[in-house]
Amino acid sequence: MAFESKLANTEASIFGVMSQMAAEHGAINLSQGFPNFDVAPELIDLVSHYMKEGKNQYAPMPGVPELRQAISKKHLQCQDTFYNPDSEITITAGATQALAAAIAALVHPGDEIIVFEPTYDAYVPLIEVQGGKAVALELKAPNFLPDWKEVEDAVSPRTRGIILNTPHNPCGAVLTENDLNELAAIAKKHDLYVISDEVYEHIVFDDKKHISVGSHEELKKRTFVISSFGKTFHTTGWKCGYCLAPEELTWEFQRVHQFMVYSVNTPVQYAYADYLSKEENYLQVAAFYQEKRDFITKELKDSKFKLTPAVGSYFQLLDFSSFHQGSGMELAEKLVRENGVALIPLEPFYSKFTAPKLIRICFAKTNDVLKSGVQGLKMV
Repeated sequence: MAFESKLANTEASIFGVMSQMAAEHGAINLSQGFPNFDVAPELIDLVSHYMKEGKNQYAPMPGVPELRQAISKKHLQCQDTFYNPDSEITITAGATQALAAAIAALVHPGDEIIVFEPTYDAYVPLIEVQGGKAVALELKAPNFLPDWKEVEDAVSPRTRGIILNTPHNPCGAVLTENDLNELAAIAKKHDLYVISDEVYEHIVFDDKKHISVGSHEELKKRTFVISSFGKTFHTTGWKCGYCLAPEELTWEFQRVHQFMVYSVNTPVQYAYADYLSKEENYLQVAAFYQEKRDFITKELKDSKFKLTPAVGSYFQLLDFSSFHQGSGMELAEKLVRENGVALIPLEPFYSKFTAPKLIRICFAKTNDVLKSGVQGLKMV
């Protein structure tokens, strides 16, 4: 029988492609967004402790109560916003699964969802597999923040919601209070829902603050806030995230979630719950990564690349327009083969608009690895 794909036009993830190229050429991999730091020994000991204690069977479908309570407390402290741990928080198998469940709960065939390019590569396929249509708008340099008039103009009778990412991957932009006010006015006027991807919530620089979309009174009642522990605690392989949403939305979210994964790694949930009890474990993350951002900025100062320091996330965009007139993909392939360093081109983050002459570097690496990678970049 002929099998008709729902995602026939979807190509292999650029993150996997560049990581494979890095391995084939023995290049330093500064492309895919995973840290190379050791996980805190205390956190590993906590997982081991709960395994030995017998916490090895299915967790409750919404997540273990201790972790939901810890997340509620953390969010109240950081965002001055309360989510009920019993009815408004769900533990997920990473942020991507949370995105998939939120989109599946929200999108019906024919619905339109506004997304912003450059966009994380999971959003559009997850919309399309539900029979929805992604309507792309452009984040323009240098600040890469939404043009809210363009958003208003893009709303149609079929528009169901908007997907946001703050701090933004790959641009490093962070939404402001004014942005949330503009978004709230549009969402209220057109009765729209919001999915806010906030996995880099604790990685914001220069004394700026991450403002969760769910911290806005009007937006909270219509928003799925999605985050993850992987980026915060260098544990991307543990695949444990969460979704915050008002009770009505959480109910719909969990109806999907229970049939996707049902529950998430039990000892890891208990370990995170304990680890979150010490505020410094997440409050010190921004300073840790600011040192990395400042290091890479200083090291690249005399290179051919130009940059504006990222406001958030652990990615930095590099401008190559002064020396390379080809595409970012061509440059990325050249850097792997000839310079021994792998970065991510911006073209795969675009489908409607033309990618600017920028390429993304991940600085979630030890300084010796960053320094070696920069040496390769300076050879351009």
